[in-house]
Amino acid sequence: MKFATLNRTIHKWASLVIALPLLLVIVTGILLLVRKEFAILQPPTQHGIAKVPTIDFATILANTKTVDVANVNSWQDIDRLDVRPSKGVIKVRTKSSWEVQLDSETGKVLQVAYRNSEFIESLHDGTFFQKQANLWLMLPVAIVLLLLWLTGLYLFCLPYYKKWRRKHNALD
Repeated sequence: MKFATLNRTIHKWASLVIALPLLLVIVTGILLLVRKEFAILQPPTQHGIAKVPTIDFATILANTKTVDVANVNSWQDIDRLDVRPSKGVIKVRTKSSWEVQLDSETGKVLQVAYRNSEFIESLHDGTFFQKQANLWLMLPVAIVLLLLWLTGLYLFCLPYYKKWRRKHNALD
């Protein structure tokens, strides 16, 4: 079998194998790129009073516990804190994907919203399906995509090379 024929065959079948996972990565990637533009994907950051956070961790936990939908009983229910001094806000992200935004001076709850972007991120990296899917699914998809790029580049350049070769041979 000639290399060009083998290259076309690899390109055709590899593209079929990764079509659905790649489509999922592309669509979720687009949504993640525009997530801050749409409140349904990621809640907009509110603005607090202070530019320097003055509330302590006990107040952050106590005020977050007052939000029933967040379902926070202890620090084990909190995934992370995102402190934005320039906006005077502390974002408390729960493990259940709720976000509670607190004023960094008064501790007042400024906003409570569900973060759909975390669901989209888990689809994007494959961890929605299984925790290690980013290694056993998305990594092979990325490698096959690299193979598609290489075979596609070869298929694109081959006619130009043949034309150049014919012209070069005609001159000799």
